Amino acid sequence: MHRNKVVSREDWFQAHKAHLAREKELTRLRERICTERRELPWLKIRKDYVFETEQGPKKLADLFAGNSQLIVYHFMFGPGCNHHCEGCSFLADHIDGANRHLRHHDVSLVVISRAPLAELLPYKQRMGWKFDWVSSYASDFNFDMQVSFTDKQIAAGDTTYNFEARPRTSKELPGTSVFYREENGDIFLTFMSRARGGEALIGTYDYLDMTPKGRNETGPYHGLMDWVRLHDEYGDRSGAQETCCD
Repeated sequence: MHRNKVVSREDWFQAHKAHLAREKELTRLRERICTERRELPWLKIRKDYVFETEQGPKKLADLFAGNSQLIVYHFMFGPGCNHHCEGCSFLADHIDGANRHLRHHDVSLVVISRAPLAELLPYKQRMGWKFDWVSSYASDFNFDMQVSFTDKQIAAGDTTYNFEARPRTSKELPGTSVFYREENGDIFLTFMSRARGGEALIGTYDYLDMTPKGRNETGPYHGLMDWVRLHDEYGDRSGAQETCCD
């Protein structure tokens, strides 16, 4: 690793003080963007989606669990998938800690995948996760949220993801969708984040970004696939797959 310039305490202080001004600019910009996000238009949900849960079939309204706001993480796990996505699992490792606070602040958080519940639960148990993980297998939910694609869509190049229409090969992709439920029962899609937008939910990256080596993603993919493993597999694998459930 290249070592940075070593300077006197005074020069070190002044350099870091100057950098702090840039950090504050980023913080203020982020606050402005968050405000703009909350002012974006909403889309009314008109379908009556039903999900398979550990407590039996539930509608989208039931997933709010008494709160007015719902965050859904779309975990890449299609029917019959025999590979566990390292990226989605990496993010999922950060959910339970936050969820203890979210549920007491008018926010419910649910993880949704298209695989049947019987395929999801053994992996959830293996990973020791406590969050609610439900299946959308029997509904169009994943397709309408543009995180799952049929063979026909892929063959035709009809695959819109992250507000961009271009040919894709993956049947499942990750993302986050946010919903609001009014007292009269109407539900609205208020925001969606796809692709690298999920990094905001991965606190490990914030720790790494403070270190001298940073994320140190220097392998063939130049991303988390270079180093992230399932949390019970570190030291047990020699490589990672580029995509999940292609």
